[in-house]
Amino acid sequence: MSLAEELLDLAAATAREAGRMLVDKRPAGGPDVVQTKSSPTDVVTQMDRAAERLIIERIRAVRPGDGFLGEEGGSQAGGSGVRWVVDPIDGTVNYLYDLPDWAVSIAAEVDGEAVAGVVEIPRREETYTAVRGGGALQHTAAGTRELRVNAHVPLGRALVSTGFGYEAGRRARQAEVLTGVLPNIRDIRRGGSCCVDLCSLAAGRADAYYERGVQAWDIAAGGLIVQEAGGRVEGLHGAAPGPELTIAAGPGTFEALHDLLAPLDPARD
Repeated sequence: MSLAEELLDLAAATAREAGRMLVDKRPAGGPDVVQTKSSPTDVVTQMDRAAERLIIERIRAVRPGDGFLGEEGGSQAGGSGVRWVVDPIDGTVNYLYDLPDWAVSIAAEVDGEAVAGVVEIPRREETYTAVRGGGALQHTAAGTRELRVNAHVPLGRALVSTGFGYEAGRRARQAEVLTGVLPNIRDIRRGGSCCVDLCSLAAGRADAYYERGVQAWDIAAGGLIVQEAGGRVEGLHGAAPGPELTIAAGPGTFEALHDLLAPLDPARD
């Protein structure tokens, strides 16, 4: 078994345990908000923190020399060359409202490159996995299937996923960009979880995705899954995906969406 496969097995087992804990221990009235970040609507719950602690503890028990980058815990150095990029609940607002589109996202990087990724979507009973160079898979009670993105979908027939920031000024600017996108595509979907959107793209449930403001922990696992399903994940003009802008789609569709977005200046607030 390769190192990437070993890392994937550990990530998958850990994500499953964290997902079960988040479902089983979610308070009946919803989790308490313990902190806000960029705005009053950008929330952290006690379950975000509990899930991240569980994930780090489980991985450290097996690989004590690894580093971590977590949404809640920040960066923690390690000396092994392996770093885990963790989003304990991607889609915290969905989790807060008991909507199904939230996920546990865990990726393993070796020397700065993501080599294994898992997105666990407990409420949908779906798990998405990828190993660099080994393809992407969807695992459900019905079995396992290989994922392929939809390719060469004309923009006029493309279902495009996106998301919006939490700060009011950024949201207003994103709404302006959306007015330039919406007339040129089939429709927009806003699910509320970046990594769930990316997995939906990999599974052919959407044709493209774009968003400003996503962080490394949002896209590390989901981005690898899209790439291994045959898609592209980049920023504008060949830049790396990240907070300025992330675009993801299959061949042909990616280029068309990129060229629609670029003159709309989507990477500014």
